[in-house]
Parts: sequence; structure tokens; C-alpha cells
Amino acid sequence: MSTSSSTVKASAGNIAASEDSGCHGGKDRLRRAAEAAGKSDVLARYGADYPVGPHDQPQSMCPAFGSLRVGLRMRRTATVLCGSACCVYGLTFTSHFYGARRTVGYVPFNSETLVTGKLFEDIRDAVFQLADPALYDAIVIINLCVPTASGVPLKLLPREIRGVRIIGIDVPGFGVPTHAEAKDVLAGAMLRYARAEAQEGPVQAPRGGRDARPTITLLGEMFPADPVGIGMMLEPLGLAAGPVVPTREWRELYGALDCAAVAAVHPFYTAALREFSEAGRTAVGSAPVGFEGTAAWLAAIGEHCGISRTVVGSAQNRILPPIRAALASSPVKGRITLSGYEGSELLVARLLIESGAEVCYVGTACPRTPWSDPDREWLENKGVQVAFRASLERDLKALDEFEPELAIGTTPVVQKAKERAIPALYFTNLISARPLMGAAGAGSLAHVVNNALRNRPRFDAMRSFFDGVGAGETAGVWQDTPKDHAPFRERYLAQLAKAAAKRKSEEMI
Repeated sequence: MSTSSSTVKASAGNIAASEDSGCHGGKDRLRRAAEAAGKSDVLARYGADYPVGPHDQPQSMCPAFGSLRVGLRMRRTATVLCGSACCVYGLTFTSHFYGARRTVGYVPFNSETLVTGKLFEDIRDAVFQLADPALYDAIVIINLCVPTASGVPLKLLPREIRGVRIIGIDVPGFGVPTHAEAKDVLAGAMLRYARAEAQEGPVQAPRGGRDARPTITLLGEMFPADPVGIGMMLEPLGLAAGPVVPTREWRELYGALDCAAVAAVHPFYTAALREFSEAGRTAVGSAPVGFEGTAAWLAAIGEHCGISRTVVGSAQNRILPPIRAALASSPVKGRITLSGYEGSELLVARLLIESGAEVCYVGTACPRTPWSDPDREWLENKGVQVAFRASLERDLKALDEFEPELAIGTTPVVQKAKERAIPALYFTNLISARPLMGAAGAGSLAHVVNNALRNRPRFDAMRSFFDGVGAGETAGVWQDTPKDHAPFRERYLAQLAKAAAKRKSEEMI
């Protein structure tokens, strides 16, 4: 096993396997292969947990990145990938680009090891080599598309080796729609393992010890200051903020399960919420965002935890005025469309509206769930068009439909908006990486959003300056402007369509 993400190598057989049944093999073909190889129960569970309608799978990065990210951010946790070399390279490159400073394990394969079942033995050998209790609490093995489609049975791995927990999961691009939901795949698997341990006997206490007050577990990755702010809002209710799931350490999973209620800040963690439900814990949707959002969230938490309305009202009277003041001191004026794939898009839209912005459209790659309903209903009552499982095409259509003064979205949305001289901000790096909760979150977006809104004249000046230089294949300065040879293009497209039809007919045979 190679344990360095920088030394990924592909053998000839590995490349052949990737081309025959990997990313280029087609989603439907891979799904059929996985079902035939005994993975139908896994795919059925993913289909129920992460439904893809009304559109098909949204355009997103490889979903396995989500699970990889969760594992790499946990202390004393080793992460091992098994997949095509090109996929492993791309995933490890992306993870290090986003700040991971951890080794990624890689079990390579070729056509022979894949077909003969030797790949499973290689994974098993690698896990036994890694399982050092002095270094690790857990080892996570992630099957990518090809091993999943080939039926590599991670469930046959030992439950633990020398006291090190073994967590095997399948995260194929043809079964898990987005990287955000892949975080839930691993978080749910870890909670299930930890819940079984807690049922069997005593477990480790959190590193900082148990809080004497009832705790609220926070579900979903968030800006580091937000859990602190939520804890301050819970204090007048006699509650404390519990661990954030996905956790940063295995022992925090026990503390997360030992809670009074779960705050589904990111509402798409279906598998994790199922584990909390099995542990007898109820979930509360939305989050303490803005004035109205915070008031409603505190009331919901109080109701779930059996706290009197008098105590809740007193806490609201203490917490809400600073939020109102922060919103008033940092107004946002402008027409905005917003889209992303992190899962917090609806919360950001609420905060922008309470800051004074006109938000016309919110698109999220994540699915609608019961825990997203409070935010969806609030936004729709404000006249906002909310799209779950939004495709890139739907997000781009919103630019035409609403003609925003600012577009907040994914990279291709930002690119298209700027081509049209519309100021734009990348959601993941510039918006979701800011506090959203309480008074700290109330004014956090105003500075970056207002600066972007003021940039419209600069875009108009640039468009005027470059007017006439062409676009697409005619971009640049030419003595003779290139001509569009439409007949050749039509003939070539017809050839491609004919070849695709031939491949389709061969697959049916």
C-alpha cells in the first residue's frame, strides 16, 4: 500500500480498468454492475437517503471528497482510498488544496486483482499494517466508483484490529449525489459504530469532560466561531452547545449522542439523523440566523427540551436586541441570486433578506428534507424562489430571469455572471466561510456583499473597454476575424451522434 498522496501511480491494468468501468463507463452501467455485484442494498439506502429529483444528479465535485474531508479533519484517524488512480490523485490534490496536512492511504488495483478478488485481500492487508492503536482510534476505507461497481466487500473487514476501529464505506459518484451528502455517509457510519459501543458498556468521556448542563449537538460543518456563539445563546436556557458533527475526534461522537436534542443546522444529514433517532434524540431544523430565525430557533429548542416559555422569552429578550442592532447597522441593498452546494444556502439567504437585500432565487444542490422546511417556508413567504437539487442550468437561468445586481454561486455561475458584467461572489470561499449565527453573523456578510455590489461600474467600464474584441472562438485581435464554418460543425456533430447511437445499441446487446 502506498501511504503518500503524492506518489499515486497507475499501472497499465489500472488505466484499463478505469477506462472500461470507471468515470467514463457511464453512471447507469456502473449502477447495474454494482447491483449485480451485491451492492443493491447500499445503493437502495443511498437512493432513499439522498433522492435526486426533480433533476438528476447536480453538477458537483466528486462526492467522495466529502467523506475524505471528514476523515482527514479527525484526530487519530487514518483514511484509505481505493479507486482508479486518476480519481485518487484528483481527490488528494483537492483535499490538500483545501488545507489537509495529512497522509492519504491508497490501495491500487489492476484488472487482475479487481477480477480475482485479490483487491479485497490487498485492502485487508493494508488495514492490518495500519492498525496501530498508538497512532489511530479508527481507520476509514473508502471505495470509489470502480471498487463499488465491482462489489469489493468492505463489510467483510474485521470490525476492529488491535483495538483500532475499522470503518468501510462505499462512496460512488453514481450513488451519492453531492460531496456534502458524502460527509453524511461517513458521519452516519461513525455514529452507528459509536452508538453500538455506548450500548455495550462505558466509553471515553469528551476531552474537556462532560458538561453538567444538557447539551445541544450541532449537525453540520460551520464557521469555528458559530458553535461558540450558539453556546452563548443557549446559556440563558440552561443548555450548552455540544459537539459539532462531523466531529474532530472519535470520543466526541459519544458526547454528540448524549444530548438533549440535535440542531440540524445543515438539514441534509439524513443518515446521521437516523442514528440520533435510534438513540432517542429529536432534531430541530433551521438555525439561530438573523432576528426572526434566532427567535424561532430558540422557541423550538425550548419546546423540544421542555423549557418554560417564560425562560425562553427572557432569553429572547436578552439575545435578540443586539442582533436587530447589528442588522440595522450593516444594511445590504441590492437584488441578489444565490446558489451553492454546501447545504447552508437557505440560511445565508435568510440572513441577507433580514439585512435588507432582495433575494430572488436560492438554489442548492442538496435535497429537500423535513429539517429544511422551516427555512424553505420562511423564504417562500418572502417571495423567494427556492430550488432543491438545482442544476447548473437552473442557476444560470436565474441570471436571465431575475437580472441580479449580484450573483452568489458556484464557480461556473460566478464565471457566467462576470461575463455578463454582473458582480459575483464564490459561495464556498467568500460566503460560507464566515460566521452566520447570532449578532456576530448579523453583520458578517454586509462588508463583502456591499463591496461587490459597488463594483458594477468597474464591470461596465471593463466591458466598454474590451467591446469589439470578440468572444469565444473570435476572442482577441485579428487582421481577419475567424469565420464560423457551420456546415463542418453540423457534419461533425452528426458523426458524434451516430457514434453515440452505435455505442448505445452495442450496450443493449
